Amino acid sequence: MVLDPLGQGFISNLARPGANITGFQFIDFEVVGKWINLLSDVKPGLSQVALMFNPDTSAYFDNYLRSFKTLQQTSSVEVKAVHVRSVAEVESAIAQLGRNPDIGLIAGSDVFIVGARKAIIKAAEEHRVPVISPYRQFVVEGSLMSYGPDTADIFRRSSEYVDRILKGEAPGNLPVQAPNKYELAVNLRTAKALGLTIRESFLLLADEVIE
Repeated sequence: MVLDPLGQGFISNLARPGANITGFQFIDFEVVGKWINLLSDVKPGLSQVALMFNPDTSAYFDNYLRSFKTLQQTSSVEVKAVHVRSVAEVESAIAQLGRNPDIGLIAGSDVFIVGARKAIIKAAEEHRVPVISPYRQFVVEGSLMSYGPDTADIFRRSSEYVDRILKGEAPGNLPVQAPNKYELAVNLRTAKALGLTIRESFLLLADEVIE
């Protein structure tokens, strides 16, 4: 579940991580731009997106967001961090976000956020805030969209590394790999409840559409 192995200090180089560690990066920070674009596609007039996470369980997310902001931006949508440490703070933050009709919410890949997803989904429905997450389970339970790596594919690919290491290859010589297969899921019931119309061409891009 490492998002930024360099920034988090696990390794010093992606191609040759060194020491006795290698692995598969979960999400590259550039995917933040994809989340913003997907929300923009289904919510006309989107002007601001909030990335919600718990700084105590995922302190590196602030660096993650700063790294994204150093990229050349193709969208005028403003992205900001929203720190939450309890379900009460989640509910309060979403209520405040809901005052802006042109806002969207990214539920980060943070263990606290995953555990608080029912509160997030309920508050987002109440305050009409569209939510995108890396995890399909959010969409199954009622959020608008998910876009994230196929975790089963990551595990399948990692088996090759396990095999090579057990045969004597040094982990530090194996490059850290990024996901190469992403999945998009959309909940049409939620879109309808939010008053959003999703184009047929957009739905054709989705790996799963919940009706």
